[in-house]
Amino acid sequence: MELVVGRIGRPHGVRGEVSVDVRTDDPDQRYAPGTVLTGDPSRRALTVVSSRWHHGRLLVLFEGSVGREGAEALRGELLVVDSATAGSTEPGEYWDHQLVGLGVLRRDGSRVGEIIEVIHLPGSEVLAVRRENGGEALIPFVEAIVPIVDLEAGHVVIDPPDGLLEINDAAAPPPSPAES
Repeated sequence: MELVVGRIGRPHGVRGEVSVDVRTDDPDQRYAPGTVLTGDPSRRALTVVSSRWHHGRLLVLFEGSVGREGAEALRGELLVVDSATAGSTEPGEYWDHQLVGLGVLRRDGSRVGEIIEVIHLPGSEVLAVRRENGGEALIPFVEAIVPIVDLEAGHVVIDPPDGLLEINDAAAPPPSPAES
């Protein structure tokens, strides 16, 4: 299985460097010189020549990316690694593919839905959940709201603050007459 570790952003300067939207907890290791990543969807190997932090953004130069035009050609590509080479996670940390597909339950055991995506925002992650009622909910992936992740049982347990699911219900389609 492949794991997304970043997305290539816009070019920086004229040497071929690109900004990278980092999606890994250890970018200094993942983007070390000599590291080979796979560019998606082209599946071509991209070898890191150099990487550096600039104003809070990671800038990476890949082998063969010459000039601004070469960097622009890489824009938008997802950077992936094989999960077999990705290493293990720390306790309480999960790969996206481990979470997608898990059921979402309230503390009382009632089913809320299923995780369909992990959204990476600056500073936090959000679980996109397909609701049982056909709507969608966005659940902040923090321990206070998602206290239990049970991969073996195939679910997470949420303890949402008052109103969180109701806000999401406002965007859900009304129930059909058969459901009323």
